[in-house]
Amino acid sequence: MKIRRPHRPPQFRLADSAQQIVGGFLLAGPFVVTEEVWRLADSMSIVQGLATMGIVFAIGYATLYKADSTRDPEVERELVGIPIRFISLMCVSFGSVTLLALLFDAPDTFLESGETSAQTALITFKAVSIGSIFSVVGAATADSVFSR
Repeated sequence: MKIRRPHRPPQFRLADSAQQIVGGFLLAGPFVVTEEVWRLADSMSIVQGLATMGIVFAIGYATLYKADSTRDPEVERELVGIPIRFISLMCVSFGSVTLLALLFDAPDTFLESGETSAQTALITFKAVSIGSIFSVVGAATADSVFSR
């Protein structure tokens, strides 16, 4: 007779971050180098940029903990009360878009040369929030699919 052990959700590992990074970069790239994204970001208000960030957080949480029934945020390791897997996901989602935007010199390429550095930073923040919607989908999907 075989003894059954209770099912424990997989613990977050460094390999999970690597999977998130691959998924996050995969879907972030095309949106960083699209002029339409930068024009859209330029026309958005700060409230719209913050709301877009909120959508990224909601998509990430829902994908990690609602779409995947094997994960429970209550039993995962935490940092200041937030699951480390979720913190990693947000860092990858926003970080991959930010890094690609800066490496590809997207702000200088797509924004008017007359913008102040504060305006450029604000538009870049909004463009990053747009790109992060797609990056979080890739990062969370890669984490969920390959973390078994």
